[in-house]
Amino acid sequence: MDPVTAAKAYFSKDYAEARQRFLELCNQSGVAVRDYVNPNVGPSGEVLATDTAWFGPRDAGKVMVQVSATHGAEGFPGSAAQCDWIANQGAASLPADVACLVVHAINPYGFAWLRRVTEEGVDLNRNFVDFNAPLPENPGYDELADVLVPQSLDAETLAASDRRIEDYRARHGDEQLMIARSGGQYKYAGGVFFGGRAPTWSRQTLETLVADYDLAARELVGVVDFHTGLGPFGYGEPICGHAPESINVKRAKRWYGQSVTEPALGTSSSVEKTGLAEFGWHGLLGDAITMVALEYGTYPPGNGLRVLRADHWLHNTHNAVDWQAPVTREIKQAIRDHFSPDSIDWQEMIIFRARQILRQGFAGLAGRPEIEAIV
Repeated sequence: MDPVTAAKAYFSKDYAEARQRFLELCNQSGVAVRDYVNPNVGPSGEVLATDTAWFGPRDAGKVMVQVSATHGAEGFPGSAAQCDWIANQGAASLPADVACLVVHAINPYGFAWLRRVTEEGVDLNRNFVDFNAPLPENPGYDELADVLVPQSLDAETLAASDRRIEDYRARHGDEQLMIARSGGQYKYAGGVFFGGRAPTWSRQTLETLVADYDLAARELVGVVDFHTGLGPFGYGEPICGHAPESINVKRAKRWYGQSVTEPALGTSSSVEKTGLAEFGWHGLLGDAITMVALEYGTYPPGNGLRVLRADHWLHNTHNAVDWQAPVTREIKQAIRDHFSPDSIDWQEMIIFRARQILRQGFAGLAGRPEIEAIV
């Protein structure tokens, strides 16, 4: 199936449809699904769950893990890419001694409610820290907390907030502003990029499924974690958050080539961040893990801030969000538009790049990396 046809077939209108499509494709493939049911429900009362499916030999020494919806509302392209792989590649395409674990919607609450955060209001990709140790500080966020998520969205308040942000940019530069805003913070529960004060349900679920599928016993594990919102429109950037010069990042570069970027070296559209899922995976699997966040670009960061602070304002000021209220629909549509544009050219690029990255990852796991062979 060509990427345009696949995009039309596998991009869903909401979480419920995405989940149903995933379950149906697994059933058609004869693959059993293990679900981890979230204690919350979706906006229409639907069940929320992280669903997992194993393709290939159970005793495979090498495993590729595909993860979607770490950031909830970013789940649409990840789900589409996973469904495309199941329908058009699947177990028959796997190299010998390689299996694939597909993790659909690790943050089902955020996916269903069109939020980037979990039900706890936590950015899952800042939640992998040791909560028994002193939590990371972010003095830049401390200075900007009240303007990154203001108490009102009226024009005067937003204009004053933007002036404060631009003043910070003028004094510290773009990179420091990005670190302040998105590097991770652990003080402001209603703020953006909040890493939490305890492990979230989604983090605990990820740790549970790693144990359930005995991933720590495997020789090698690759992870492709689908994300959106940074970089050029439609481009899929494989971001590697492992420590520079580590065996993990060296392996990623052998598998995926020169397109691999490293925030720690300043080569990425992303800045360095705290509490990343890479840190959690590395803590569980050590040198056996090779993870990339496949980050698809959408629109400029300024628009991302605009839609995120509106969503945080909505949930901070409403005890029970009315899903059908006009203000809710407007804010949620803006979130959807920013993190998953309803544009066939963007969707086609998602499918193409996902196929390429997954193919390279499987080849790398099999010990015959395509990039290394070309070089």
